[in-house]
Amino acid sequence: MGTRPWIVDDELWALVEPLLPPWPERSPGPRPVSDRLCLHGILFVLYNDIAWQLLPLELGSGSGQTCWRRLDRWQQAGAFDQLHRVLLAELNAAGELDWSRACVDGPHPCEKGGADTGPSPVDRRKTGSKHHLICDGRGTPLKIITTAANVNDVTQTLALVDGIPPVAGRPGRPRRRPEALLGDKGYDSNAHRDELRRRRILPVISRKGSPNIKGIGKLRYVVKQTFALLHHFKRLAVRWEHRTELHDAFVSLACSLICYRRLKKT
Repeated sequence: MGTRPWIVDDELWALVEPLLPPWPERSPGPRPVSDRLCLHGILFVLYNDIAWQLLPLELGSGSGQTCWRRLDRWQQAGAFDQLHRVLLAELNAAGELDWSRACVDGPHPCEKGGADTGPSPVDRRKTGSKHHLICDGRGTPLKIITTAANVNDVTQTLALVDGIPPVAGRPGRPRRRPEALLGDKGYDSNAHRDELRRRRILPVISRKGSPNIKGIGKLRYVVKQTFALLHHFKRLAVRWEHRTELHDAFVSLACSLICYRRLKKT
């Protein structure tokens, strides 16, 4: 993506453009800024975590309000979730997804308020949100859920597993289930283990009060790497959007960019 990662290259735009809702032909007012330039502005905010009103006009993306409205419109149309699924299918077709195992984790929360926020477990005076992530055995993000900071990790186990989108790209039915699920002691629950087995997923989760399963840390390190990649997008390190759906739009867009980079490497 170069030294200016917010610039959308032709290959990425070819994937994004068909997913965007068409602009009304008889829309009132002046001719709108092109979708591609607006995406430049959205990515600039995602990478640099600046206020919308401080978006540099020299980018040619219009005002921050224009980009914000376009982000809201595209999220309502489900464009970013579709982009993530398309890129997962491309990776699956290239044999770059490891379905032999998946890893789950939920690190310390990011601060700020809005919907889906709650007291931070590390500082009760502050409210914040938390990202719950499931990735494949190579660290490719499959699903992220945003909750309040005081939501326990184990409560999101099944939501993450069931939230994996159907991934095409190979002959046969689209795939949605890994063979095994790896988690730390925060996911220790016999009830959830039983539910995972009903889904034909082997739970590999350490138990509280017992030593960690031997070698699990070497397999789970990829989820830590994925969180580091996500928080490279500064807009995700600290949550500013009060509306959860707009924050989730940035999350889906970041996941898509991570998948796109891996696809380009192949």
